Amino acid sequence: MSSTLDDPARSADSADALVERAGYQPELRRSLKFFSMFAIAFSIISITTGIFLNYSFGLTNWGPASIWTWPIVGVGNLAIALVVAELGTRIPLAGYAYQWSARLVNPTYGWFVGFAGLLYMAVGGGAIMLEVASPLLLSEFGISTPSPRLVLSVAVILMLLPVVINIISIQVAARVNNVAVFTEIIGTVVFGVLLLVLWGLHAKPTPYGGSILTSTTSIVHNPTWYAFALAGLLGAFTLVGFELAADMSEDAVNPVRSVPRGVIWAVFLSAVLGMVALIGFTVAIPSLKSVESSPLPLLTIASYWLPGWLVKVFIAFVVFSMFAILVVGSGAQARLCYSLARDNMVPFSKWLRRVNPRSQTPVIALLVFGVIDLAVMWYGYLQASAFGTLVGATAIIPYIIYFLITIAYAVKRRAADAIPGAFTLGRWAWPVIGFVLAYTFLIMLVLSLPAAFHGADKVLGYGAILAALWYFGGLLRRLRRGTAGVKPVDDLVE
Repeated sequence: MSSTLDDPARSADSADALVERAGYQPELRRSLKFFSMFAIAFSIISITTGIFLNYSFGLTNWGPASIWTWPIVGVGNLAIALVVAELGTRIPLAGYAYQWSARLVNPTYGWFVGFAGLLYMAVGGGAIMLEVASPLLLSEFGISTPSPRLVLSVAVILMLLPVVINIISIQVAARVNNVAVFTEIIGTVVFGVLLLVLWGLHAKPTPYGGSILTSTTSIVHNPTWYAFALAGLLGAFTLVGFELAADMSEDAVNPVRSVPRGVIWAVFLSAVLGMVALIGFTVAIPSLKSVESSPLPLLTIASYWLPGWLVKVFIAFVVFSMFAILVVGSGAQARLCYSLARDNMVPFSKWLRRVNPRSQTPVIALLVFGVIDLAVMWYGYLQASAFGTLVGATAIIPYIIYFLITIAYAVKRRAADAIPGAFTLGRWAWPVIGFVLAYTFLIMLVLSLPAAFHGADKVLGYGAILAALWYFGGLLRRLRRGTAGVKPVDDLVE
């Protein structure tokens, strides 16, 4: 078994054999090795983007001490990563959440989980580009107060470029993500450590010592337990998306080994490096009042300590990290759509499942969802708070998916465990599954009940209505006729 996993040619043959047992002909080009799979998971987590966008949320609700909720969430999300790793090594098919849920439970269950995956990838990128990346990029060129239309125009360009990159080839997209690994580390960790050193050397005066790391002084005053829960969303917003590496399984040279290793290492390193960066930025706070009231507190902190040109470099790394998220998201979204289409689960499946023979990429799916993502961004543009509406929805959807796929795995773990894989939880499986179910349920409550997230709840409601309309309006008929759906997980066992 180990020799098969270690030999790239034999492992590729084995992976393709599983694709064929699943009922498909291998069509996607297997070119992504371990580092590329790790880069996909690491860059979609994007500690640079997550901390840059959500640091303010933690400060507002529980002050600088909010950073200590990060390692707690890191442990919880690492447990989720273990479940994803075990599933990814046994069912290494494009369309991760849909494939796992449909084969472990049934195609109906798989459809709603798969639709949640499509919605997840559609709602967040537009908000980030519109609200943050576009204005930051314009500020690099000296445009500090751009018109809303200019911001929208740049955001549209930033949304379209990842589609073009993925159409060219998955290898080009992989190169962008490989570079993003280093920009993530430089853009967050190196700058965080630099600020920590400058603070330690007293390069500039600050009124705080190390005690600021335990300060709970905040703008919003809530009961301690509630403030702590909201502060935890600093990590919960950020340490997600790693499962998209599993969505690229049919592009991987050795998915049975590279997917679990890539996912686990990405979550572990993101949690550790993110904590280092958070400590550096927090001790360097020059004025708690001004930083807590700033919409982009990391920029306020960096501007105090660093010369203007270096702040611009920091912004460039942040923008590139945000852009890399879209490159990963566009490719993963198209493969989820492709996976659904080849099982005739979506409208116009005949077209959406087509793969370009030259680039071996699902070009039509990439183009269609490129347009859909722009439409969702336009919806956010018309809202009073595009960021709260769309990013809030982006935060909760992955936890809904984690919860649902973990339930599916609990139902049929014994059958799935009969499929050979390179990673197994063994006797720890059921404790991990129980913990993940409780943990994700708690996160879903925290991300849906507060009034700040009610706009995001509406997006979820609209998504559920769309999924139900297609299910009862067309898909159910296909499933009853046997012209849609997948084989059960038992058929994947050799």
